[in-house]
Amino acid sequence: MKRRMRWTAGLAVTLLGLTLGCDSATQDPREEPAPEAAQAPEAAQAPDLLAEASEQFARLPQRMPGGESDTQVQIELGRELYFETALSINRTQSCNSCHRLDEKLGGVDNLPTSEGAEGEFGGRNSPTTLNAGLHIAQFWDGRAADLAEQAKGPVLNPIEMGLPDEATAVARLQEAGYADRFQVAFPDADPALTYDHFAQAVAAFERTLITRDRFDDFLAGERDALTSAEKEGLRQFMEIGCSDCHDDALLGGDGYERMGQVHAYANGEDLGRFDVTGAEDDRYVFKVPSLRNIALTEPYFHDGKAGTLADSVEQMARLQLDEDLDAGQVDAIVAFLGALTDKERASN
Repeated sequence: MKRRMRWTAGLAVTLLGLTLGCDSATQDPREEPAPEAAQAPEAAQAPDLLAEASEQFARLPQRMPGGESDTQVQIELGRELYFETALSINRTQSCNSCHRLDEKLGGVDNLPTSEGAEGEFGGRNSPTTLNAGLHIAQFWDGRAADLAEQAKGPVLNPIEMGLPDEATAVARLQEAGYADRFQVAFPDADPALTYDHFAQAVAAFERTLITRDRFDDFLAGERDALTSAEKEGLRQFMEIGCSDCHDDALLGGDGYERMGQVHAYANGEDLGRFDVTGAEDDRYVFKVPSLRNIALTEPYFHDGKAGTLADSVEQMARLQLDEDLDAGQVDAIVAFLGALTDKERASN
């Protein structure tokens, strides 16, 4: 786990006292302090917070990796396929069923685990598709390298969409009248309508799902983009150590950590990446979730057992950092996390 030096409030006060002591030793007592001097500590607070945040976080990029080669036709085809129910065994389920983008939702279904086409529930919470193409890998255990590989999985999963094989998926798309659309989207391919091209088109659409929030505005220098409560939450987030794992542009999504780093997590049945790699060090290890749009994606954790954002913050501090947060700290961090919501979806 990445660790950074934490500056405590006491140390900050001590340094401030030393600074003021040096100033008073050299100042002529006959001199009147400059009018702005009394305001200097307060005025410096926001720039200092911005500077510290800029060292640990980054703004979301304008384009996802791979997006430079996506055509508009492929993107539009992928958008239709994302909502296409013909790709489920009983024609009731689409990608959007578990990763909802309609109604300004957060790319999830807000269930602990998702219901498949025939009523059976999966074993893990559905991650959001918002900003997903910026992650190190796909799924909680990282078993898919990229968006295209991920898109192939649920269609053929017996619990999720339930089709028996790729040939059936292609036949379903032909029946639904997609042949000409694929030919236009992949003009140099023969055949154009393939399962690989289905996945590529969905991935092209998902690469457009980059969100824009007020924290990005803050990092761009708009210091009033965050409220005072959100700024205090950001400060707490960094000082407590949450940003040790939830950093960079996604505030997560770029690595793996053991669930229960300090104290064991209650659910000991899901072994995480161990089921993928077989490596003992990967037992109970999961991809660190991105915190972008986290206020929209309850419930939380890989098993959906944390019902509220406040609960997840409190549990994570205890499990991963051995910190018992008080109510004020939890409320402050939750306020900050709310600023990570896409501005368009925040109005929902």
